[in-house]
Amino acid sequence: MMTEFKNEPLTNFSTPENKAAFESALEKVRAQLGQEYFVVIGGENIQTPEKFNSLNPSDGATLVGRFQKATKELTLKAVENAAATFETWKKTPPQKRAQYLFDAATKLRERKHEFSAWMVFEVGKSWAEADADTAEAIDFMEYYAREMLRLADGGPVTKIPNEQNKLEYIPLGVGAVIPPWNFPLAICVGMATAAIGAGNTVVLKPSSDAPTIAAQFVALMNEVGLPAGVLNFITGAGAEVGDTLVTHPQIRFVSFTGSKEVGLRINELAAKPQKGQIWIKRVVAEMGGKDSIVVDDEADLDAAAEGIVASAFGFQGQKCSACSRAIVADKVYDAVLRKVVERTRKIGVGDVTDPRYSMGPVVNHRAQKKIMDYIQRGLKEGGKLMTGGSARGGKGFFIEPTVIADVAPDATISQEEIFGPVLAFIRARDFDDALRIANNTEYGLTGAVFSRNREKLERASNEFHVGNLYLNRKCTGALVGVHPFGGFNMSGTDSKAGGPDYLLLFLQAKAISEKVK
Repeated sequence: MMTEFKNEPLTNFSTPENKAAFESALEKVRAQLGQEYFVVIGGENIQTPEKFNSLNPSDGATLVGRFQKATKELTLKAVENAAATFETWKKTPPQKRAQYLFDAATKLRERKHEFSAWMVFEVGKSWAEADADTAEAIDFMEYYAREMLRLADGGPVTKIPNEQNKLEYIPLGVGAVIPPWNFPLAICVGMATAAIGAGNTVVLKPSSDAPTIAAQFVALMNEVGLPAGVLNFITGAGAEVGDTLVTHPQIRFVSFTGSKEVGLRINELAAKPQKGQIWIKRVVAEMGGKDSIVVDDEADLDAAAEGIVASAFGFQGQKCSACSRAIVADKVYDAVLRKVVERTRKIGVGDVTDPRYSMGPVVNHRAQKKIMDYIQRGLKEGGKLMTGGSARGGKGFFIEPTVIADVAPDATISQEEIFGPVLAFIRARDFDDALRIANNTEYGLTGAVFSRNREKLERASNEFHVGNLYLNRKCTGALVGVHPFGGFNMSGTDSKAGGPDYLLLFLQAKAISEKVK
């Protein structure tokens, strides 16, 4: 009998045996750095003349993996192979498809620290952040497998005399899955296995900043015996590979997580029918946020400060759910600002292979420059630098956790997604003003409110327009099954990953009726 879904527990690294186990995983992965990885189409490993490298952002030099620059022709081949494989895979019983996910979750759990170590090296995640990423990947597979088994029984229909009616869910076809680099295992695994578990075949195109982790996932699915051609792996430039995938007439859906700009372009490209295309493509998009934590003058100020710092600077602020705006009522503004600055100054920044550091580098040099430009823009527009504000010279792409006070609600750093360790402090007259400011961006992903006043919390629940609202806690750290995740407005299609309606995005409902005597 299938057990009830439970979230994978996080690792306590203060325990000596857990610390030693993770250090061992780091050394195991360190010995594997620099290998070459192939494009995988229908189970065939393919090399290309041109390559690109994935480098460790903690030093900007260590080769994590070497990858193929796929061509348009290879991308077409991947889609065509996936389309051919779909004809058999769609007939695979849901129970068998779910079992591949259960088996992969078991194997990932056994090698949990190893996968986390890859993230430490490739994207600069701290031990705790990497561990949470891997736990979430396990959760996605366990949850979606159970969801597919639930949906295998079809949907409810009303009974009438003299007819036998049923509603069943069938897969869509070939999907382009385009995950981000910031949750390089969890989101990649979640997007791909939801589609696969639902009976579709997939062409997976990972971010060029985190292809090694995606390659490790593809190898894992191969280990559990997933049939060749169900999950195809292709790497290369977005303009060459991504556009070809999105516009291919045999692509039935595109599942994307990334920037607003790229997401809107994908939506536009997918909306135009191509020659030979016989369906409207679905686009499932999560496109970022400009997330706020509101602090009321009746809040627990220490709890609010802790929540703000954890939400703003976890994984260097490189989360779509990160708090990039603290909107604080005037009466407690100075006190909350002081508490946040004190805590921020205690954050250790450095190479996250060393557990003393909770904050590592940003993902690459381009990101570092862009974030520093935003900091300068914030100061030019009247913000006051309270702490941080500098990029470390020399090796790696490090930026100090930065707090800028007295930011205007319509300032650039209050409106645009920075995706880095920069927190804008905004003064609100009162709670009404704070809610108004919280809703003044084009995004609507996450938000949080700290208050002891039940009436104000109820107002926030009704008026704070975000897909994931948290009361008296941080605005990051959504758990699969507990906090179905997805945003409003320009934050995406509100796909609610890790929730009970997510798999329906990769299925279509078919009603079958039979006349009976």
